[in-house]
Amino acid sequence: MASGVQARVLIAAADDSTAGPLAEGLDRLGWRTVTARRLAAAEAALADLQIEAAIVDMASFGAEAEAVAARLKTACAPRWMPVVAIASPDPALADLGFDLAIAPPLHPAQAAMRLETLVRIAVSEEEFELRLETFADRGHGLDLPRPETTPFRVLAIGEPAPQFLALSNALRRNGADVVGAFTAFTAFDYLHERPFDAVVLWEGDNPNEALSITGGMRRNTRLYHTPALLYLRADAGTTSAEAYHRGVTDVASAETAEDETARRVVELARSHRRQRAVREALEQARRSGLMDAATGLFTRDLFAEHLMRLARAARARNRPLSVCVLKVAEKPDLRAPRAGGWMSRAIPQIGSMIGRLVRVEDTAARLGPEVFALALPATPLHAGRAAGERIAAVIGCTAFEAGEGNQPFVVEFDVGAAEITSPEGVGRALEEAAAAAAGRKAG
Repeated sequence: MASGVQARVLIAAADDSTAGPLAEGLDRLGWRTVTARRLAAAEAALADLQIEAAIVDMASFGAEAEAVAARLKTACAPRWMPVVAIASPDPALADLGFDLAIAPPLHPAQAAMRLETLVRIAVSEEEFELRLETFADRGHGLDLPRPETTPFRVLAIGEPAPQFLALSNALRRNGADVVGAFTAFTAFDYLHERPFDAVVLWEGDNPNEALSITGGMRRNTRLYHTPALLYLRADAGTTSAEAYHRGVTDVASAETAEDETARRVVELARSHRRQRAVREALEQARRSGLMDAATGLFTRDLFAEHLMRLARAARARNRPLSVCVLKVAEKPDLRAPRAGGWMSRAIPQIGSMIGRLVRVEDTAARLGPEVFALALPATPLHAGRAAGERIAAVIGCTAFEAGEGNQPFVVEFDVGAAEITSPEGVGRALEEAAAAAAGRKAG
C-alpha cells in the first residue's frame, strides 16, 4: 500500500463499472476511497489504513459474499467499522454482519449520506464500550442499547394513489405500521407529534413540495437523522442526483416493485432505530449521579479517567482523538455579572447548552468554575477546534439575565484544541489546549 494514503472508505468490487463512478463521486464529496478487487486485498487495506467504512458489491464475490462482512470486521478490529452491501435489502444480510444494504445503483451522494450516519453509529458504539468500563470502575452500571421491538413506524406523505395503497400493504407485510399524510402541513404535524422510523414521500404533481419537506427535516435537529425515501413518478421531473443532494436518503422509481421498496424502507428504519438506541444508551450517563450537579457534565476527575481510557482506545483502534478547552473570556462587561453572582447562576444553563450541542459520542466536562472541556473521538485537530468554536458561537448568541434594571449579558469563550497522540500525552494535550485558549478567542 502506498505510503501517505489517507483513505476513509474501502470499496470492494471486482467490476470497475461499479467501483469507478462510486469512488470518483465519493472522492469529490470528501470521502477519500481505496478500491480492492479481491477479498484478500480488501483485508490488507484495512490493516494498513484508517478505513472508517466499507462498501461491498455483493455480485463481485460469489460464494465468498456471505463471509465478506465478518472477515472485513475482523481485519479492522478492535475498530468498529460499518460494512454496506450493494444488494437488494434482505434481513439475512444483517445476520451476516452487514450494517446496511442498499439496492443498486448506488449514487455517491446517497452513499456519503448513509456513511456519515453509519460511521457516527460505529464511533458511538465504541464510546459506549468505554463508558461501560469507566462507570463500572465507579460502581455504576449502564444498560445495553435496546432497540424497540414494536412494528416500524412509517409516515407516507403524498396524494392517495393505487401505488400508495400497494406500498402500505407491502410495508405492513414487512412489519411496519403506516400513517398517511396527504399534505405537507399534516405531515409536519405528525412529525412533531410522534417519532417515526422512516418517511416515504410521493413526488406527485408538485415535486418541489416533496423536496421541501425533506429540506425541512434536515434543518430540524430532532428530525435530521430520520431517513426519507422519495418515490418518483413515471415522468419524474426530479433526478436521483438532485434528490440525494437535497437530503433524500433513498429513491425508488415508479417501476420499482412495492415489495422491493418496502424492504428498502424497513432497512432504513432498522438502521435508524439502532442509532437511536445507542444514543439513548449513551445518554444514561447524565442520570448516573456521577456528573457535575450544576451542569450535568462529567466532573473533572471522571473526565480525566475517561479521557485516559479514550486515549488508549484511540491508539488501539488507529483513530484520531482531540480535546478542546472552552474558558469564559475575561471581559470588562462581565465584571458586574460576576460580582453580583449572575455569572454563577448562568453557568448551569451554559453547561446544559454545551451538553446538548456536542455529538452523542463526545464527552463534555466541567473542569473549573468557568472552564469546560470536550473529548472528541475519531476527530482530528482541525475538526476538534471547529467543534469548539461552533459551540462557542452558539452560546455567544444567548443573552443571560443580570438582575432587575441591568442589561442582559453575553458570554464569549477563549477556545483551544489539541490532538492526543498517545495515552502518555493526555496531560500535555490538555495543557496545550488550555494554553491555546489563553492566547486565542473563538471567532
